[in-house]
Amino acid sequence: MTQLPPTSQPTRSRAATEEKSGARRDRERPPVPEPLPHPVVDTHCHLDIADGEWLETEEALARAREAGVARIVQIGCDLPGARWAAEAAARHDALIAGVALHPNEAPRLAATGELEAALGEIEQLAQAHEKVRAVGETGLDSFRTGEDGRAAQEESFRRHIDLAKRLDKTLVIHDRDAHDDVLRVLDSEGVPERWVMHCFSGDAAFARACLDRGAHLSFAGTVTFKNAAPLRNALVVAPQDRLLVETDAPYLTPTPYRGRPNASYLVPHTVRVMAETRGDDLEELCVALDANSDRAFGGAW
Repeated sequence: MTQLPPTSQPTRSRAATEEKSGARRDRERPPVPEPLPHPVVDTHCHLDIADGEWLETEEALARAREAGVARIVQIGCDLPGARWAAEAAARHDALIAGVALHPNEAPRLAATGELEAALGEIEQLAQAHEKVRAVGETGLDSFRTGEDGRAAQEESFRRHIDLAKRLDKTLVIHDRDAHDDVLRVLDSEGVPERWVMHCFSGDAAFARACLDRGAHLSFAGTVTFKNAAPLRNALVVAPQDRLLVETDAPYLTPTPYRGRPNASYLVPHTVRVMAETRGDDLEELCVALDANSDRAFGGAW
């Protein structure tokens, strides 16, 4: 296997990845918030991507524990990131990994004739590492990929769905401006036993459509944004036992720190808004989010 960098080093910088959070603003890291009353899991994080001041893996995990975020799902969405995720999960008890080719990575690889080999390596990583629990993030992105890349993107999505089903891994889906097409492909291929709609971005109707197909819905810092009323409506209609929380760090930092680098230790801001929006007791919601994460990713770790 390719020699991997130490987990204290990023594999990518923000400049080398797609821009997710708009113009650069204040880059100072926010303080650690008041801890949650019960530990929860950050179900989608990119510790390997540097954004502003780099937060080394050990420090990121320590700050998360301080805030009541005991465990993290580290997601790799290209080959370097997938290799890093698998190795990081093997080294750190608090981590499990997801490996995949991001929907916007697949067309680039297809254009250079490298997609098939890359998919083969993703399968090898998913098979070889016990703590690789997920295939993802995969899916569809109609915002950044144009018509010329859609066929490769959809083919990659279908291959990842098949891989998750064959290996009994959790499927983690990226969906940007592609709700109907994501459901079309899922209905065509059939969903795996466990699947997660990462950074859920739809309304209540789309939430019900995903829930009807067995999804867990994972909510990120976007649910705290002022203009996210449809997203909060979706949060309200979801049963408590299908909810997850995530950061997508270093992106999508919750209010009141939107625009700064995100990290797992900021999950409490999102969880508190989720509880307030739903009218849930905060501790009860935390207990549910913790248990839901175990179910969604194939058991505790």
